[in-house]
Amino acid sequence: MTHASQRTQKANAVTIQGLIINTVLCAFKFLAGIVGCSAAMVADAVHSLSDSLTDIVALASVRLSGRPADKDHAYGHGRFETLATLLIALALGAVGAKILYNGLLSILSLTEGVSIARPHAIALIMAGISIIVKEWLYRCTLRAAKLTDSRLLEANAWHHRSDAMSSIGTLLGISGAYFLGNKWTVLDPLAAIVVSFFIFQAAWQIFKDAVSELLEQSLGEQAEKEIALLCKNIPGVQGAHDIKTRKIGSRCAIEMHVYLADELTLAQAHAITEQMEKPLLKRFGPETFVTIHPEPVSLKRNSTKPI
Repeated sequence: MTHASQRTQKANAVTIQGLIINTVLCAFKFLAGIVGCSAAMVADAVHSLSDSLTDIVALASVRLSGRPADKDHAYGHGRFETLATLLIALALGAVGAKILYNGLLSILSLTEGVSIARPHAIALIMAGISIIVKEWLYRCTLRAAKLTDSRLLEANAWHHRSDAMSSIGTLLGISGAYFLGNKWTVLDPLAAIVVSFFIFQAAWQIFKDAVSELLEQSLGEQAEKEIALLCKNIPGVQGAHDIKTRKIGSRCAIEMHVYLADELTLAQAHAITEQMEKPLLKRFGPETFVTIHPEPVSLKRNSTKPI
């Protein structure tokens, strides 16, 4: 089995697991929110519903991004993963906005004399169950994201974590409203509002990373210094410059110019560049795109520009 197919298999397994658990959890949250008279729990259920939808998006994009390069996509289909990550961030932001709106609406109705029903114990119990389940899902998905180097799975993991945070806020709000009596029912929508800001923060971070990748931001100065050092350690390489890097989904792309001795034959230069690829593939992943342009070292000696 190839590295790409193993990665796809792991990503599919953890995403399907999350989809099934989210769907069941969402149904029980809606039931607990309606029966337990809790606006915060209903908001939490909506958040879980968005998790199920993003699991479906993630599942589809993992399948697409795992397809091999073809005539029309020489660098593979990794951008599908980046695009799906962006959609998840937007979905997460929309969920936060909906929860914020509903919370403000409930508080506004209180100022107009409309009472908020005191939540029941079932909503309290469901919030506790949700925290445990969603935190476990977060850890499982994040572990899979690190193993597969997938920003999409990492975004999905944070979606699970935001749901856990949402449930913590829900638990606090419901607890206050339940134990302190009818005068404190305002704590239920207040908890929903506080939770919405945690969701916005997670959505912004995911959105920013996805946009940076779509705009082909480099891997960073530190990564490029590491690339140059790895190349200089190869016998025959007398310098590397004009290093360009970017992310394509879970893969990296590296392009560079290297100086080799003028007297080398084409076959010898080719052999050296092949040796250069090995440490780069080991460091940045076996599916990294590496493009090396060899140049005679006399160009470096005769150049008046700093290299």
